[in-house]
Amino acid sequence: MKILFINNSGGGFADYLDVNDQTTVSQFFKDKMPHERPEDYLIRVNRQPVPRDYVLQANDRVTVTPTKIEGAA
Repeated sequence: MKILFINNSGGGFADYLDVNDQTTVSQFFKDKMPHERPEDYLIRVNRQPVPRDYVLQANDRVTVTPTKIEGAA
């Protein structure tokens, strides 16, 4: 199934991605950002915060935004 992934980390980007059925937000984050900690990001689906066990649906919009900006005091 296809979802829109918006990554606001660094320079940021947005792209449509294919993911497997029954993929949770937690699994998706681990696959796309394997070296990052989910606690350091605000993860929203369709502009709403969701629990990590939320199962992604076709055409969902996943937004990942860091809670801390590098270099900020």
